[in-house]
Amino acid sequence: MALKDYIGQTVTLSVARQAPFGYFLTDGEEDVLLHQNEVHREVNEGDEIEVFLYVDAEGRPAASTIIPEVAVGRFAWVKVADVNPEIGVFLNIGLQKDILLGADDLPLHKNVWPKPGDLLYITLRVNRNHLLYAKLANDKAIQEISVKATRKEFNKNVQGHIYRTAKVGSWIYTIEGFKGFIHESQRKQEPRLGEKVEGRIIDIKEDGTINVSLLARKQDAQDLDAAKIYEYLMSRNGAMPYTDKSMPEDIMERFDMSKAAFKRALGKLIKEGKVYQEGSWTYAKKV
Repeated sequence: MALKDYIGQTVTLSVARQAPFGYFLTDGEEDVLLHQNEVHREVNEGDEIEVFLYVDAEGRPAASTIIPEVAVGRFAWVKVADVNPEIGVFLNIGLQKDILLGADDLPLHKNVWPKPGDLLYITLRVNRNHLLYAKLANDKAIQEISVKATRKEFNKNVQGHIYRTAKVGSWIYTIEGFKGFIHESQRKQEPRLGEKVEGRIIDIKEDGTINVSLLARKQDAQDLDAAKIYEYLMSRNGAMPYTDKSMPEDIMERFDMSKAAFKRALGKLIKEGKVYQEGSWTYAKKV
């Protein structure tokens, strides 16, 4: 096969000759450039070296002595290097040239596209023109690297990266190796693809996969809501036109919380002696 048929893979080639800008490698029939920027080991004419073949900025086959963890037919976690809203995101696989994950392979809504620093589990693919692109892992690929959770993991905190996202929910792969799902009702907002999130396990299924919630535990949530209400109250010099009798839609619009959550948090503040209600207003107690 021609060297272009090995784009995205590792091959062993001979160092044919040195050039001002690197080395030419050969398989005995074709030459390929190993640019000096991609030389990361000692190279001498006549050596046989293992290199990774990719496509340079001019669309020509090129070689690197760096062997990325990811390759055609091999998956790895890689970091997002840059985002171009028009064409997709660029991923750093260790080469001088970043690899494109095209817009067609990304979520429809750009607000959940990855940002630089996010991690994606990908493999590489080569199109008809022998150009190299990234390809997101599917559920099967994630399943192959996952481990089964047991009942002892229930209610534990977990961290992981989002590997798939949709309106109905987000799919997560945790640091422990668990494959999980976050229903839309268990998140305040939709996480980005590749974003690192932290939540807790709320269910373990028979197949060992997990359900995760990104919402705070009830007590933690109540503390956060109380702090939010009190901060708003103090920003208005200790008086606000909201009480436990306020309309749910008014509470949601101002505090982004349900009336039930508002009442619990306000009750906490009253019990702690920080606020009191009078008429249709709530006031901060003077210390």
